[in-house]
Amino acid sequence: MSPRDTDESEASRPRDEPVAETYSGLEALSTDPDNAQTDSRENLESYLTPREEHYVRNHHRTPEIDAEEWTVSLTGLVNSEADLSMAAIRNDYPTESVVHMMECSGNGRAYFSPDAEGDQWTFGAVGNAVWTGTPLRAVLEDHGAERDEEKWLTVMGGEAKADEDVFCRSIPMAKALDDCILAYEMNGDPMTAEHGYPVRLLVPGWFGNNSVKWVEEVRVMDSMVAGEEWESRDGRDYTEYQQSSYRIVPAQDDEAERYASVDSVDTHDQMRETEEIRNAYLFDQLVKSLVTSPADGAVLSPGADGRVEVTGVAWSGDDAVERVEVSTDGGETWGEAEFVGPDLGRYAVRKFRYVWDADPGEHTVVARATDDRGRTQPATVSDPEEGLRGIEGDRYPWNQKGYGNNAYRPLGSSVTVER
Repeated sequence: MSPRDTDESEASRPRDEPVAETYSGLEALSTDPDNAQTDSRENLESYLTPREEHYVRNHHRTPEIDAEEWTVSLTGLVNSEADLSMAAIRNDYPTESVVHMMECSGNGRAYFSPDAEGDQWTFGAVGNAVWTGTPLRAVLEDHGAERDEEKWLTVMGGEAKADEDVFCRSIPMAKALDDCILAYEMNGDPMTAEHGYPVRLLVPGWFGNNSVKWVEEVRVMDSMVAGEEWESRDGRDYTEYQQSSYRIVPAQDDEAERYASVDSVDTHDQMRETEEIRNAYLFDQLVKSLVTSPADGAVLSPGADGRVEVTGVAWSGDDAVERVEVSTDGGETWGEAEFVGPDLGRYAVRKFRYVWDADPGEHTVVARATDDRGRTQPATVSDPEEGLRGIEGDRYPWNQKGYGNNAYRPLGSSVTVER
């Protein structure tokens, strides 16, 4: 059953109250559809982000779904197509869990100047949670799916009404077989409706736009979702959120150049290889860090030794965070931070700590992370007139929808140290 089958069905009724009223730790950016970010940097200091503080990003209404009636269709290049019930997904296959620091690709859009299109996310469209579900590889193997590396897996959400574009994403088969799951639990409990109940594709290490909610169809294909047949399938466009949205489109481009397939799914590499991919796709996350304490605007009174503890979090998608540096003068000088606490896996957040011998006065505290491939956060976002398509030097490319921003300077905390 799909929530778009009928507006009278139990599965299709939208929620009555805004998400920010349901979850005390969120700040609403819009209510139709629900979009909300965590409302404090302090919310990200815990190793796992509680669901009431984990951001919500929707393109359509939030459906209410009866899990006992819900099915996921497996179609395309498989030996046996199937409609999988939630009971089958839960009980007929292995169970895996993964901790993933998920980030909305629009996080940091508010720091673009001039403004980029869309809700003005600041730092809070991110959350670190443990997701539990069925590994996609087990389902694909069970139904004889073609699993060559050049194949793609297209996953479609079931929340769109009959006159709306379907939220649909394609991921390469290699990634699907490696670590992707059909998730049905978040932090040990069934997901809420806003986070994708009853089943969500979870693509660890990749931007949240790839983790399709309310999964209705999984299709094995020779290419990404592209072409006229998908632009008007059952009268609706299935390509919008793969081929037009979630692309790095600089000011000088009218629209993103579409591709049936790409060789590299590393977002940073795509932004560098502009001759091969004119407008990078938002696949794996970029290296990033955030100071969580002291808070922006804090007035600090150091102890007798004059020291202040700076703490924060860092993450890096498919790649590991190699080091984090902290500056207390806005990026003029740097000191190396230390990682603290447990390592919860390759896709989880890393917590860091830096002890600062603080002089009285006004200071700007920033952090920058470097991944294990030697890629460091840039300092600022470029001007649109520069026309950048990728990170160049210390500048992140301004783009029309404000995607992927990992510049460290806009995330700085301005603090006052008292004598």
